[in-house]
Amino acid sequence: MAVVSGLIRVMEKAARKAGQRLRRDFGEIEHLQVSRKGPADFVSKADRAAERTLYDELKLARPDWGFVLEESGEFPGEEGKPRFIIDPLDGTSNFLHGIPHFAISIAVQEPRLDGRGWGDVTAALVYQPVTDESFWAEKTRGAWLQDKRLRVSARRQLDEALIATGIPFAGHGDFGQWARIFGAIGPEVAGIRRFGSAALDLAWVAAGRFDGFWESGLQSWDSAAGCLLVREAGGFVTNYKGQSEAICADEVLAGNDSLHSKLHKLVAGALR
Repeated sequence: MAVVSGLIRVMEKAARKAGQRLRRDFGEIEHLQVSRKGPADFVSKADRAAERTLYDELKLARPDWGFVLEESGEFPGEEGKPRFIIDPLDGTSNFLHGIPHFAISIAVQEPRLDGRGWGDVTAALVYQPVTDESFWAEKTRGAWLQDKRLRVSARRQLDEALIATGIPFAGHGDFGQWARIFGAIGPEVAGIRRFGSAALDLAWVAAGRFDGFWESGLQSWDSAAGCLLVREAGGFVTNYKGQSEAICADEVLAGNDSLHSKLHKLVAGALR
């Protein structure tokens, strides 16, 4: 059984409190007031309320830490202290259309020892309010779903693999690049899925539900927690060049060692 640290308990408590509000608002979806934040990119009152709850709960527990929030921006903490990277509602379009596939994502990133920017992500939690599933990880301590240890898929062959992706949409992403990658990967794998939440896609790679994942044009709050989950579950996360970054966001390629290597070759060939 997992020994849950105080930090993970704090993060989970905050996520569950915000998740209660999201579940209630999801049940009243037709009454939500929404405003346009950009082309095909909506933000709801529920989104903002969840972010406020997460901020308040985590600020109370770690008052000297910084925050990077999807809706509200960045709030620096004390020098030398970590920061929380938060997406209060990953899968907003699903939420607003009544599709029960969305999550809260929280990651902790440490400052670099030399004081020049930010380094490793050391704690992560992706919470799915509808299913009450809490995916969490800490650096060197593994990845978990509640108290069950997670491992990436053991599949080695592409023709057995189910791969997740995010598809560019109005005003976001490079559809031409995505189409070239899809054209290379699609004929080689058992299936491709686009469910609309990168945080959950990566959590599901960590859980072995998906065998791999690719997407570009994400933000740090979309993938910070998911990257650590996959790595702590024994998988690999890199950019399209095969380079490992603390947070892969602009380009994300994830899978187990064998499938990641094969997917990387396909992606590299498609973009050559």
